[in-house]
Amino acid sequence: MAELASLEDPRAREVNGRHGDDHGVNLGSLRALAKRLKTQPDLARELWQTDDSAARLVAILICRPKAFTRTELDAMLRAARTPKVHDWLVNYVVKKSPHGEELRVVWSADPDPVVASAGWALTTERVAKNPDGLDLTELLDVIEAGMKDAPDRLQWAMNHCLAQIGIEHPDHRARALDIGERLQVLKDYPTPPNCTSPYAPVWITEMVRRRTDPVGKGRLHDR
Repeated sequence: MAELASLEDPRAREVNGRHGDDHGVNLGSLRALAKRLKTQPDLARELWQTDDSAARLVAILICRPKAFTRTELDAMLRAARTPKVHDWLVNYVVKKSPHGEELRVVWSADPDPVVASAGWALTTERVAKNPDGLDLTELLDVIEAGMKDAPDRLQWAMNHCLAQIGIEHPDHRARALDIGERLQVLKDYPTPPNCTSPYAPVWITEMVRRRTDPVGKGRLHDR
C-alpha cells in the first residue's frame, strides 16, 4: 500500500477521474507492480479487502480467477463500483472462472444496472466466441425494447452486444443495423480521429468491411 501511495500521480488522478475512477496510479505502473508480484492469491484477497481502487486493480492482476467461489465473485462485482475495477474484474477474473456462465444469466436479470451491465458484457463474449445455445433473436428483442432508455453503463454494454451480433452473425445483421439506426444510441458520441464510432450501424459496417478488406485498419473507440 505504501508503494501504491508513492506511485500516486495528480495528472493520472485527474485523467482517471474524468472516466469515473478514483485512483491516481498510472495503469502501466500498476501492471509493472503486478508483474513483479506474480500470482499471489492470498495477497490478492487482502488487497481487495482494502476497498482501495488501485489496490483492487493489482489484486485482480495477481489473483487466481478459478479460486473464487460464485458467491465471492458476486459480492466482488457488487462492490466494484468504479468503471475500471468493474471492467477488469469481469474481463480478467469472471471470464476465466468456471462460474462465469451462471453469473452471466443471474447478472443480466439484476435490477441494478451496473450489475446487469456485467451480465451483458459476458453475453457479448459468448455472442462472439461461443454462441451455441444463445437465442440471438430474443437478445435483439430485449435490446430493442430496453437499450434506448437504459442507464449509461447498461446502455453501453447492450449497445456493444448489439454491434457484436451484427458483426458476427450475418443472418441477424440487417435487424441489428435497423435497431441501431432507429434507436440512434451513441450516434453523437465524440470519437477521436482514426477510431471507430460506437454507434452500432457504423461499428458493424466498419468491422465487416475490415474483415473483407483489412488494408488501413484504424483503432476501435476506447471509452
